[in-house]
Amino acid sequence: CYNDPHVVTAVDSAVRQSWPKKEIIVIDDGSNEETRKIISSVKNKIDILLTQKNSGQSVARNNGIKKAAGKYILNLDSDDYFEPEFAAKAIKQFEEDNLIRIVTCKARRFNDKGIIDLYTPQGGALHDFLFLNAALGSAMFKRDDWELTGGYEENLPILGFEDWEFYIQLLKNGGCAFVIPEVLFNYRVRQNSTTAQIKHLKQEKFKQIILKHRDLYKDNFEALMQDLFNRLENKEREKSKILNSIEQKTGNLLLKPFRFIKALIR
Repeated sequence: CYNDPHVVTAVDSAVRQSWPKKEIIVIDDGSNEETRKIISSVKNKIDILLTQKNSGQSVARNNGIKKAAGKYILNLDSDDYFEPEFAAKAIKQFEEDNLIRIVTCKARRFNDKGIIDLYTPQGGALHDFLFLNAALGSAMFKRDDWELTGGYEENLPILGFEDWEFYIQLLKNGGCAFVIPEVLFNYRVRQNSTTAQIKHLKQEKFKQIILKHRDLYKDNFEALMQDLFNRLENKEREKSKILNSIEQKTGNLLLKPFRFIKALIR
C-alpha cells in the first residue's frame, strides 16, 4: 500500500477469503499520515504490518514474502480485491496438478464510474509468456518457487513489468499458469497508476526483459523476430489510420465553404 485509501477494501478482501488458513501481511510503502491512519483502523485484521520507506512494488512484495509463513503466496495491490472463493479454488488447482506454477483468473476491470470490461488472461507455459504477460499481476504461486527465482526484480529498468518478468522466471524450468475460468478478481483502473505512468515505456521495458533473458530469447529467435515485426506492422497501421483520419478531417474542413456556397446556389 502506498497512499491509497482503498486499502480497507483490499484487507477485507483478504479476510473474506473462504480458505481458512491464511496470514494477512500489509506492507506500508512509505505512505502519508492519512493512509497510515486508515491502515491503523484495520490493524486488528492484519497479522503482520511492515513499514518501509517508499521503495516500490517489487521491494514491498519481496519484503512481505520473506516474512510469510505460508506455502502459497497471493499478491494483492491495495486498490484491487479478490472474490472470497479465489484462494480456495487456486489452492485446489495446485494440489491437483504439480506442474502448475501460477494460478490466475478472469478479471473485472472497473473505475469510479462502474465496470469497464471483463478480461481473460491467456495463461499457459513459458512460450505463452515470452511476448506478453499471460497472467494477472495479482496471482497465486508457491513460496518455494519464489525463493528459487530470487524474487521480484527490484532494479529500475524492469520496474513496472516486474510481474511479467517474475512469471518468466517461474516458468523457465517448466510448468504452467492455470486460468480459473471465473471472474474472481477486481482490478481498479486509475489514471495515476503505475501501469498508466509507464505506458509510453512499454517497448523499453520489454527490451530490458529480453536483455535479462537473452539466452532464452536466442533459443526462440524466430519467434522473437516475428513478434518484433508484428509490433512494427501494428505501429505502422496505427500511424496510417491516424494520418488518414487527419487528412479526411482536413479535406472536409477545406471543402466545407465550397459545399456551403453550392448549397446556397441551389
